[in-house]
Amino acid sequence: MKTIKWNVDNNVGNLENNPQIVDAASFLKHDEVIAFPTETVYGLGANATSDAAISKVYEAKGRPSDNPLIVHIAEFSQLDQLVLDVPENARKLMENFWPGPLTIIFKARPNVLSQKVTAGLDTVGIRMPDHPLAISLIKCAGLPIAAPSANQSGKPSPTTARHVLEDLDGSIAGVLDGGETGIGVESTVVDCTEEVPVILRPGGVTKEAMEEIIGNLKLDPALHENVTSKPKAPGMKYTHYAPNAPVYLVDGTQAFIQQLINQKQNEGMTVGVIATEETEKLYNADFVLACGSRNDLLTVANKLYDTLRAFNSKNVDIIYSEIFPPSGVGFAIMNRLEKAAGHKWIYENK
Repeated sequence: MKTIKWNVDNNVGNLENNPQIVDAASFLKHDEVIAFPTETVYGLGANATSDAAISKVYEAKGRPSDNPLIVHIAEFSQLDQLVLDVPENARKLMENFWPGPLTIIFKARPNVLSQKVTAGLDTVGIRMPDHPLAISLIKCAGLPIAAPSANQSGKPSPTTARHVLEDLDGSIAGVLDGGETGIGVESTVVDCTEEVPVILRPGGVTKEAMEEIIGNLKLDPALHENVTSKPKAPGMKYTHYAPNAPVYLVDGTQAFIQQLINQKQNEGMTVGVIATEETEKLYNADFVLACGSRNDLLTVANKLYDTLRAFNSKNVDIIYSEIFPPSGVGFAIMNRLEKAAGHKWIYENK
């Protein structure tokens, strides 16, 4: 399959009438799969009501079939067609964070969405992206669009069209190139079918911001342990975001990390380090990549996946990563790093 690449300027005129978006939307209407930018990462979009279309998503990604997909909408009126009810907590969150990087779990309306989208669950995750190309594409297609991240399953999520093509060129119908995404990590997922909403995946909307609106939130236990049951949201069960080389999270000083580097180099291994702008010059490793500033964790979130992908071209044997405070956006960063590392930690003081 030849993968088409459409280049669209986000800031030009009425995007719904843009011939390239119209062309891309026509592929979605015919149950083909295309990648498109959102404010978080690039999504791999397909008609959420079609088993045939959703099967192509799983096939292109190599994604486990028990991993549900998030459905993207462009207008609030679409929601009633897809869910049974909208709890008050969900309504408050929508009013404050939609469009934006927040996915809300609802009870799904039966016999509307493909069962492959919900992975057989009676719930569905829905969000309204805050990106002009995404909104215009969904409106033009006139469909709810299921869209996991547009990468091979388990690999770092794509924040540019180039990343998409590295993984999926020849496996999907096309990619809508709208430049680099903004936030860089996926949406927060919060389950509003419970009396006290539960965060299933941290992301672009922080726990602290949501609690200002609706009060106390729970954290799903799966955020701190491996899931073996059927996951209720993406990113809960399987290793994700991983580069080719094994990643280890290091809870220790820069001097301790350097000791680890020296040990592996003495064994003849090529060592990479994920650092920050403040610390990258402190390490004597084969490759040290800064993923942003420790003083502004939004920059770390924005560059994290690009940094993880960059190590694949360095042919490193092992990667050590600094860690970050697990609050605010740091919670999402550490969640992604733990998934990338497969929960492998090295502690200086244990």
